[in-house]
Amino acid sequence: MIFDRFLGKFSKDVGIDLGTANTLVYVKEKGIVINEPSVVAINQKNGQILAVGDEARKMVGKTPSYISAVRPLVDGVISDFEVTEKMLKYFIDKINQGHFSWLFRPRVVIGIPLDVTEVEKKAVEDAALSAGARRVYLIEEPMAAAIGCRLPISEAVGNMIIDIGGGTSEIAVISLGGTVTWRSIKIAGDEMNKNIVQYARNKFNLLLGEKVAEEIKIKVGSAAELRQPLEAQMRGRDLITGLPKEIIVNDEQIREALGKSVRLIIDNIKATLEVTPPELVADIYERGILLTGGGALLKGLDQAISQATQIPVYVADDPLTAVVRGTGYLLDNIELLKNVAVSSTSEESS
Repeated sequence: MIFDRFLGKFSKDVGIDLGTANTLVYVKEKGIVINEPSVVAINQKNGQILAVGDEARKMVGKTPSYISAVRPLVDGVISDFEVTEKMLKYFIDKINQGHFSWLFRPRVVIGIPLDVTEVEKKAVEDAALSAGARRVYLIEEPMAAAIGCRLPISEAVGNMIIDIGGGTSEIAVISLGGTVTWRSIKIAGDEMNKNIVQYARNKFNLLLGEKVAEEIKIKVGSAAELRQPLEAQMRGRDLITGLPKEIIVNDEQIREALGKSVRLIIDNIKATLEVTPPELVADIYERGILLTGGGALLKGLDQAISQATQIPVYVADDPLTAVVRGTGYLLDNIELLKNVAVSSTSEESS
């Protein structure tokens, strides 16, 4: 439509990595403008949103009974449609400040996990359309991450990418613009935080908050032995006395806590390689495996995977933003976008 193209010249088209832990927003010609936690604080008395993103995350675990700080996405899919819609609307309005956003509504490209159902796809589309999008394109997160890392996805070569987010780890082999073999598992950053909470409870009778567990994971968490030993303070509530307690933990203890999750991720990588066509496996052996997502920052994870698979493993530059950079690249490459977007329940773009 000519009118649609006219609107496209004035709207601020956006790419969104709608993650379980963080939401990142890329605006055409501006780059990444929002990188905030996927958390919304709501006043239960009147349904009013009090805070979104960083401000809301500060409230997690610290709110009175009538305020709830919620994460509207679980395992990469929408668990609370209304709150997700409000969160997206908040971010889109933030981008459109001072513009006629009701008229120049943006086209939106959103990254989704590999194993979402049609119902879950529709929920993402409907939330984006209700939040003010003109058109919605959905793209698989590993594909978006591969594009964001400038892998030659359209060529006849095997590219293996592992995107470890907050709720899911996505393992995919991409060739000729499509996903050849893949696995999506619910073992990722959030599960690792829970592993640390459980370890503290079992070993030290200490009740930790998930936020504290995440900080410990970032500081001293690792998947392979470190050259330089690390230590961190673990603060929580003593389950026996009910009083505050602090202990010092080291990287070896946290590595033990994370061991099961790391092994499950590695086992699924091997299982994906086992069903990948041999020609593509030969390419992957030569080119290596690329790690993206926040989980890629776990110390020594690349070494642990490389050791188990006997394949070189690389961590992407700025792995946290790979997916959103891919969505941003697609905003400028509409033909590639049409080729790699997953079948949509909304009308086709003109």
